[in-house]
Amino acid sequence: MALLRQRQAQGANATEIEKKIKRGNALRQGSAWRGYRGPVAMLVVALTVCGVTLWLYMASLDSDITETLVSQSELVSVQPRVYTVQCSEDYENYKRYPGCTPQKCGRAVTDRVVTREEAQALRRLAERGLALAGSEGGASILDLHSGALSMGKQFVNIYRYFGDQIGDVFTQEDFELYRDVRGRIQAVIAETFGLDPTLMYLTKPTFFSRINSTGAKTQHDEYWHPHIDKVTYGSFDYTSLLYLSDYGSDFTGGRFVFMDQNGNRTVEPRTGRVSFFSSGSENLHRVERVTWGTRYAITVSFTCDPAHGISDPALP
Repeated sequence: MALLRQRQAQGANATEIEKKIKRGNALRQGSAWRGYRGPVAMLVVALTVCGVTLWLYMASLDSDITETLVSQSELVSVQPRVYTVQCSEDYENYKRYPGCTPQKCGRAVTDRVVTREEAQALRRLAERGLALAGSEGGASILDLHSGALSMGKQFVNIYRYFGDQIGDVFTQEDFELYRDVRGRIQAVIAETFGLDPTLMYLTKPTFFSRINSTGAKTQHDEYWHPHIDKVTYGSFDYTSLLYLSDYGSDFTGGRFVFMDQNGNRTVEPRTGRVSFFSSGSENLHRVERVTWGTRYAITVSFTCDPAHGISDPALP
């Protein structure tokens, strides 16, 4: 019996010792973790900082700005700033028109063709017209030639839809200014590319655009996709944009991006600035998404094919 009690006591002691060992190990592990907690926290912070830095670096590599051809703050007021590029073969698929079909291709920017005051007047014209309706998404258009106006997810003809009320929205002076500016844009394109301006014809679509950061509702709102005007429209030989608002103050995003094989080249909009280029795949391009504010512009397009020519707009 004494031997049994001795064994039971030893067993109880062993159990108690085992519990103490476990408690000691737990305390030591806790103490060890408290010792490592500071360095581990510092490591987590360091990894986070490295991750953010890497993300910002990678984002900068994907920036749309490889080269800024003309910034908003610059004033190109003497001669157009011209960047020559090799013509693509796109024009070979169409009938050629001597004196108009591109022999020299490129892109150019000028601030001397349209005054700031004239551009502001055209913007007010666009604002009045687009106030009649507008897209549900971020991109609305007003085409004075065809009468097309964005309305919700569709388009209406402003001349038919609003009838006699149009005379309360637009004036003859508005249309005269529009025609005068169009003629000056045509002249500077002809001069820059060595063309006969009488062999150039206005073509469709030629329109006002209003773009903001509202999400797209239809494919018509998705203005940011890369495209080639000659491929998309067929009739285009020369494309121009007259900007009616300022990048950086009226809106952010919305820069015009030429997408070349060796990098992107951008034009920053400035009120009264005209950017123009040959319409083939030598000038693949897109517009950045507008992230804030409202961007106004006019797209004015020209063809060498008289069959695709359109007339200047006029009030009904």
